[in-house]
Amino acid sequence: MGRGGARAAAVAGLIGAALIAGCGESRHENDQRPQVSTRVSVTINPDEVIVQPVKIAMGREKFQEIPQNRDHPEPPLKARQELLDVTFVTANQTPRNTKLRIQGDREAESTTVFARSPGTFQVDLPAGSYRISAAGMPEARPARLTVGSFRASSQNDVLLP
Repeated sequence: MGRGGARAAAVAGLIGAALIAGCGESRHENDQRPQVSTRVSVTINPDEVIVQPVKIAMGREKFQEIPQNRDHPEPPLKARQELLDVTFVTANQTPRNTKLRIQGDREAESTTVFARSPGTFQVDLPAGSYRISAAGMPEARPARLTVGSFRASSQNDVLLP
């Protein structure tokens, strides 16, 4: 390799090193953290679908936030988040495979929840009223779920992203 080739290789190496060095994380440590997923328990029985709790995001979730500073309010959210991250923890207590169906302002369907087995399903929901049913089981009365507009920050929670 000649002198010009070595110089070109050195320049290319410097450019590559500069690009790699510039690929750091672009957030600041004081940016708002994402919300913690809200868990909803769903039991599928032969004659009904049961949802607990029936209302979420109506205010602080008593059992999902760990208050770190008792006399200080939760930090305000700077960005308005329209969707609530919801994790449905499902128990299918029937002898039939089914899917969890969410109908309302946003519609979604889970993967198969096998007979007499648990399952989980995660979806982002806007505020509104939802009908939760078991697909292919018209004899199982659907449940109702209400999603409010409250969106919590995990800013003061310990060991969360």
